[in-house]
Amino acid sequence: MDYGTTAFTAVTATIKILFMVLLFAMPLASILTWLERRQSAMMQDRLGPNRANIPLPFGLNWRMWGITHFLADALKFMAKEDFVPPKAHKFLFMWAPIMAMAPALIVSAIVPFGSTLCWGHLWEVAGPNAVCAQPIRLQIAQLDAGLLFYFAISSLAVYGATLAGWASHNKWAMMGGLRASSQMMSYEVTMGMAVLGSFLVYGTLEPSAIVAEQQHIFALADLRHSWGIFSQPLGFILFLTAAIAETKRTPFDIPEGEPEIIGYFVEYSGLRFGMFFLGEFLEIVTSSAIMISIFFGGWHLGGTIDGWMLAHLPNVAFVGAMATVWLVKVFAFCSFQLLIRWSLPRFRSDQLMRLGWQRLLPVSIANVVATALVILWAQASH
Repeated sequence: MDYGTTAFTAVTATIKILFMVLLFAMPLASILTWLERRQSAMMQDRLGPNRANIPLPFGLNWRMWGITHFLADALKFMAKEDFVPPKAHKFLFMWAPIMAMAPALIVSAIVPFGSTLCWGHLWEVAGPNAVCAQPIRLQIAQLDAGLLFYFAISSLAVYGATLAGWASHNKWAMMGGLRASSQMMSYEVTMGMAVLGSFLVYGTLEPSAIVAEQQHIFALADLRHSWGIFSQPLGFILFLTAAIAETKRTPFDIPEGEPEIIGYFVEYSGLRFGMFFLGEFLEIVTSSAIMISIFFGGWHLGGTIDGWMLAHLPNVAFVGAMATVWLVKVFAFCSFQLLIRWSLPRFRSDQLMRLGWQRLLPVSIANVVATALVILWAQASH
C-alpha cells in the first residue's frame, strides 16, 4: 500500500468536503435567505432588509442593503427559546430538523464543480492532450450511479417533514407533514423520469461524465455533445418543476401553508426552526447544481472558449476560471428559483396533485419514449 498516495487522497477529499459544505453550500444558502427578502422587496416596491449593519472605524457603516441580516438571523435563532411541546415525541422532534437539512449537504458530494486540477503542474499550461500524474478531480465522490445516489439521499428529506408533523403532537402540523410526504413522493417520480431521458442521451448516470459530454453550447450535428437543454428541453422543464416542488416553495408551498395555520414545523422555534429554514435553501443550491450538471454544461463555458483557455492558461488559472463559471451558473439558477416564488400564485392541494400525476407524469413518460425512438432511429440511420 502506498501510504503517501493514500494520505494525499484523504487530504484532498477532506479539503473538497470542507469547500463544498463550509465555503459553498452553507454560505450561499445563508446569502439566499437575504437575497429572497431583498428580491421580493424590489419586485413589490418596498425597502426590504436594510437595518443590519457592521460598525466600521472613521464613522463608516457597511450597510450593503442589509446583507448582514442573515448573521442577525443566526444570532436570533440561537438566542430564542428552544421550546418542545409537552406531548411531543422528544427524539423524533429533535431528529426531524436534521433529516430535513442533512440530505441536501450529502448529495453535494456527487456534484462536479470544476475541471481536473493537475497537482505538481499547477503553473504549467497543460494543453488539450496533456496527461496528469496526480489529478485532483473537483468532485467529492465519483459514483457510476451518481444520479441514483442523488435521488436516494434527497428523497430522505421527506422524513424530516413527515416526522416533524407527527412528532409535534399537533393535528395542524400533522396535516402539513402528510401534505409534504404526498407532494414530495409524487414529484420524485416525474423528476426521475426527466433524468431518464438524459441517461438515454449520454449513456451514463455519473454527473462528471455527463458534464464531460457537454463540450459545446450547441452542436446541431451532434446534440449529444451539446448542453442538455438542447437535447432534452422538455426534460429540463420537467426537472425544474419537480425540483421546485421538492423544495416545497411557492407555488408548491402547500406543506408549509404560510397563509394558514397548517405547517409541519409550526411547533418549532429557535435553532431547530432555523435548520428547517436553512435546509430549504440548501435544497435550492443542490438542485441548481444538479440541473447545471445535467442541462447546462456544468463548469463548461463553451467548446471554443474552453479550448482556447486550456491551451493558453496555466492549469490552476484554467481550473479557477471554470470553477468561477460554475459558481455563476449555480447562483443564476438559485436567483431564478427565488424569482419564481414572487411571480406565481400558489396551487390548491388538489391542483398540485393533479399537476403531478395527471399532467407532468404522462408528459415525462412520453419524453422518455420519444427520446428512445429518436436514438434508435439515429443508430439505425448510421
